[in-house]
Amino acid sequence: MPEDERPPRAAALSAPGLAGEGWLELLALGEVEVLGRMPYSSNATFLVELTLGEVTGGAIYKPLGGERPLWDFPDGLFRREVAAYALAEGLGIGMIPETVGRRDAPFGLGSLQRFIDADPERHYFALHDEGGHEEPLRRLAGLDLLLNNADRKGGHVLVDADGALWGIDNGLSFHVEPKLRTVMWDFAGEEVPEEILGACRQLRDALPPALEGLLDEEELAALVERAEAVLRWPAFPAPTHRRAYPWPLL
Repeated sequence: MPEDERPPRAAALSAPGLAGEGWLELLALGEVEVLGRMPYSSNATFLVELTLGEVTGGAIYKPLGGERPLWDFPDGLFRREVAAYALAEGLGIGMIPETVGRRDAPFGLGSLQRFIDADPERHYFALHDEGGHEEPLRRLAGLDLLLNNADRKGGHVLVDADGALWGIDNGLSFHVEPKLRTVMWDFAGEEVPEEILGACRQLRDALPPALEGLLDEEELAALVERAEAVLRWPAFPAPTHRRAYPWPLL
């Protein structure tokens, strides 16, 4: 959305000019004010404003206490949000907004992720049709192979005011069983980008230290196995059944 059309509060929450390390400090130490609950979320998800000295910015807060129990994932999806960021950052892929875990947020232990000010109409399907986004979309699709992302909806792919592409809502990731469920099947059969293959080689050699304490040993072992599988067959898979698509698609 053009700068002059974005809501003033949303533009302020994006904290223009704040760098990655600055965002991590703000997320970890900033005073948290809840602005409201995000609509259409199956779990309790809140938009919050963070303040640290003269610096302010927005974040998405997902408390453990607001998670809906799932039969196939243990409690603590917020940790997987943090782990997804730690993995992407540790491998140099990026594409996931800065995310931290905090105990002292208003509703207790949970994750805080940098708010991305984006036009919701420019979701995955719109970006795919626009053209010109193929490289970052392939990179995100490759990251999802490693995450074993079980919920990559179209609305979980955002483009910010600077044109950068982001993947949000990564809590349903890192299952030990194959769970890839995504709308991003358009690249089936194409080669996985070299950047993702390089990340797979890194994982084969060593795990990012920041993952320690966020995932259990079986989940970490499964992550390495997925990386090795991509290296053995470096092409995007194709969906084999209808459950390969999330619902709703957006």
